Amino acid sequence: MQYLAGLVIVGLFFLSMHYFTELTKHQKTLVTLILLAVVLSAIGFNKYSNHQTQSMLNTVMKFNQEKTIKCDGIDVNSSNYTLSIGTYTFIGKEKTPNYGQMISASTCE
Repeated sequence: MQYLAGLVIVGLFFLSMHYFTELTKHQKTLVTLILLAVVLSAIGFNKYSNHQTQSMLNTVMKFNQEKTIKCDGIDVNSSNYTLSIGTYTFIGKEKTPNYGQMISASTCE
């Protein structure tokens, strides 16, 4: 729905330029295309960011289900790591070979 609102704003911007500016048609089209490119870039970044967040949350869910997950070639599970919820980081538990090792959940598959 936000995407439609963004396109409506670009349309309204073009209409306001049509009636209230002394730009040529070519200049108006160029400004509108630049604004449209900015809006489309924001939409693309938003989709990418949502995908990354969802991927990380799926990784955390698998960890909470006590499944083993791969992070940068390292097997991460609840017997060797704890999860820091604030930063979504896996931290190696004491008395394990991974003690003190910190792995970001965003690097996991």
